[in-house]
Amino acid sequence: MTLELDGRIVKITNPDRVVFPRTGHTKLDLISYYRVVADGAVRGVADRPVILKRFVHGVDKEAFFQKRAPAKRPEWVEVVELSYPSGRTADEVVIRDLACLLWTVNLGCVDLNPHPVRAEDLDHPDELRIDLDPVPGVGWEQIVRVALVARDVLEEHGLTAWPKTSGSRGFHVYARIEPRWTFRDVRRAAEAVAREVERREPDVATSRWWKEERQGVFVDYNQNARDHTVASAYSVRPTGLVSAPLTWDEVPGCRPEDFTLASMPDRYAEVGDPWAGMDERAGSLDALLDLAEAQGPRPDRPAAPPVRGRRQPVMPLVEIARAATREEAMAGLERWKARHPEVARLLRPADVLVDSMRGRSSVWTRIRVNLRHVPEPDRPGQEPLEVDYDPWAQ
Repeated sequence: MTLELDGRIVKITNPDRVVFPRTGHTKLDLISYYRVVADGAVRGVADRPVILKRFVHGVDKEAFFQKRAPAKRPEWVEVVELSYPSGRTADEVVIRDLACLLWTVNLGCVDLNPHPVRAEDLDHPDELRIDLDPVPGVGWEQIVRVALVARDVLEEHGLTAWPKTSGSRGFHVYARIEPRWTFRDVRRAAEAVAREVERREPDVATSRWWKEERQGVFVDYNQNARDHTVASAYSVRPTGLVSAPLTWDEVPGCRPEDFTLASMPDRYAEVGDPWAGMDERAGSLDALLDLAEAQGPRPDRPAAPPVRGRRQPVMPLVEIARAATREEAMAGLERWKARHPEVARLLRPADVLVDSMRGRSSVWTRIRVNLRHVPEPDRPGQEPLEVDYDPWAQ
């Protein structure tokens, strides 16, 4: 199958391949969706380098991450060289139009993961991104409450806040900024937002970095680091939900399940793109950087003394599994619970820490358990891992 878009030919291989086994949606359904929301979807990634997150066997299998653009690509697919903190470099794809976007979808990309910079200036982000990440057990109403406070903080400091669902459990709040500040400055400004949100809503929001110390909704400011990407506006997520741009009037009553691969085309036809004016509303970070200066150093609790140069957690953690897939890791957790039933009964949802860890080209899963709600004499010690996967072995 071939598509002609603005004089460019995009080949679509295996259009009938099922990408979403639960709903039966195919690659062609995904292509058709992105064509309907083309203006908004392209705006979300326009002129930005992207990491290719490829689900070549469907969303029920693990994706692999490809920073480097495929060597065999159409001549009209642009690339730009990015440098990472590790010292490595990669020629990454730059999406400028629908033809390039659909070319990445044909490679197996379901969601689109752009950097917060434009290809013409890779050192100065033009987007500040706040990712609201709830710990297990936190309700949607709390997430929305924190999003509204994040909006207030941004707008009180001279920035226009733009909301969208994440397409998963969380929520995103963006602000377009003038590309005058370094990654370090942008991250510092985002951290100032997170700390101020936590100050205003300490019962539901946290800016604590270490996962085991969090309660409520984590206001994640580290998505502004140089090597981080976030699913863009109108991205279809592996859940089948869409990362849907909203107006702030819609936010209090929104539900993530209302925005799906199937429902979004009708919404887009009816309301258009709520983020259409975003590029005209770039603002300054000066006020947020002043806030960061006024906040001073973070008053976190001191961690335990490091052992062999590694941070020791304050909380009583045991590691359960490191696995190539989430399913393997969760099965290991269930075996551990079966051996320690009395301990398992005392655990709360937020005590089970499931981390998606990014390796060089794939994601693996780590599970730890926080034993803070277990009386100290009853806490099991660290045991051999239920699954002991080494992501670096190859």
